[in-house]
Amino acid sequence: MLPRVGDSLSFLYADVVRIVQDDTGVCAETTTAEGETTRVYLPTSALSCVLLGPGTSITQPAMATFARHGTSVVCSGSGGVRCYSATTSDALTTRWLEHQVYQWSDPERRLAVARQMYLKRFNVAVPTTTPLNTLRGLEGQRVKALYKLLAQQHRIGRFKRNYDPASWDDQDPVNLALSSANTCLYGIVHAALVALGCSPALGFVHQGKQHALVYDIADLYKAELTIPLAFSLHDASHPEAMARRGFREGLRLYKLLPRIVADIQSLLAPDEAQPLPDGHAVDMVNLWDPDVGSVPAGVNYARQADPFDTQGTTAPSDDEDLDPDPTTPH
Repeated sequence: MLPRVGDSLSFLYADVVRIVQDDTGVCAETTTAEGETTRVYLPTSALSCVLLGPGTSITQPAMATFARHGTSVVCSGSGGVRCYSATTSDALTTRWLEHQVYQWSDPERRLAVARQMYLKRFNVAVPTTTPLNTLRGLEGQRVKALYKLLAQQHRIGRFKRNYDPASWDDQDPVNLALSSANTCLYGIVHAALVALGCSPALGFVHQGKQHALVYDIADLYKAELTIPLAFSLHDASHPEAMARRGFREGLRLYKLLPRIVADIQSLLAPDEAQPLPDGHAVDMVNLWDPDVGSVPAGVNYARQADPFDTQGTTAPSDDEDLDPDPTTPH
């Protein structure tokens, strides 16, 4: 059975281990100060993505085995957050990337996806004629109202969202916690997009950054996950660390990863009655045709070539010489 991104075993997080390949398979090993080595073998055939956290090293044979099984390897921060880099399996289908480019390349379809994102985020539909600037205004009003409501509930007075990396330590605890939790969310969304084969750079609302789609998808869950958590830490002594730990604990109950996969699929392919398998769905490369769609590869189509060349003259057949009379002056 091919692995699915939304399955519980699809993602494996590891840190402070050495991942190696031996005669039996790929294993994660640790060595104690006394020199005792403990090995845990990994189910490579059931993994679509491996997250390598801090203190992890991996050998080339182990990477080659993951590649043969179509497993993406992601270098992440502690706890599986902050996606720094990722490999893309050669066996990964381009189906979801093609859906993404199709929706992104046309302004009307791109705007329709942005409206669907607003609906998923706030459970409120907007008219199909709503322009993007109006959509941004509506989104800003709802987020501002949520900030105000949570500030009243926690009795912290007026709150203003402030993200300034240059003055990081000068921020209040809520802003510190919110920035930290959002970064965790970005890492998980990035890992899901990579495992699906989508491009994190082609966003529908955000643009101009390599993580544009990451920000789009992450925005769907902030009102439920990161914003309430940040306000609950308004008087915490270490809001950043507590936000990261609290976010990870919340994910176990929230079951975020399957929801991310389902939301991405419904946004990119809204007309499909049943979602396509995620991850490794095809095992053969096809050729594109503007009229009939996909045609088989590995076939010689020479006989189907246009019988006329670019000058409007009949093209020579296989048994005709390109210049039947070389002595004839041109």
